[in-house]
Amino acid sequence: MDESGSYSIDATDFRILRELSADGRASDVNLGERVHLSSTAAARRRKILEERGAIAGYTSKLDLPRLGFGIVVMVAIELSSQAEQALVEFETAVVKCPSMSYCSFVSGDTDFLMMVHVRSLEDYDRVYRSELSTLPHVAKIRSSFVMREVMHRTVAPIVFSGPGEGR
Repeated sequence: MDESGSYSIDATDFRILRELSADGRASDVNLGERVHLSSTAAARRRKILEERGAIAGYTSKLDLPRLGFGIVVMVAIELSSQAEQALVEFETAVVKCPSMSYCSFVSGDTDFLMMVHVRSLEDYDRVYRSELSTLPHVAKIRSSFVMREVMHRTVAPIVFSGPGEGR
């Protein structure tokens, strides 16, 4: 571990991370074949990456439109106050909103950006009225409907370039 709390990750580790970001269910045998290691070496390295926190967990990518949630809304929230108590109250409340899949505190002319998945415009109206408009300290809500997803990556490719490559 270096002074920043990071672990040194070599080119092989980056290849393992790239493969696992594309297929988190890859067996050790398959992973080893893809990164040119024995299955035992691949399993050992995967375990070390997990223990060091480079791999935070594994998930499934769901096809939300197929599940009936075909509309994505990007929501920008501006608060009436940025005092610590207002931020804490807002963040505590937003975590309880069942329609949100993402929320971040951001810099700029907006305070929070969120992503909401809904079934229809009527469904978004319900979310707006019952979730968004009831959040504490909200001064302004701006909604943008995603017309077409151009690209969606779980990880930017530059993450998988080794030190000094493409940076």
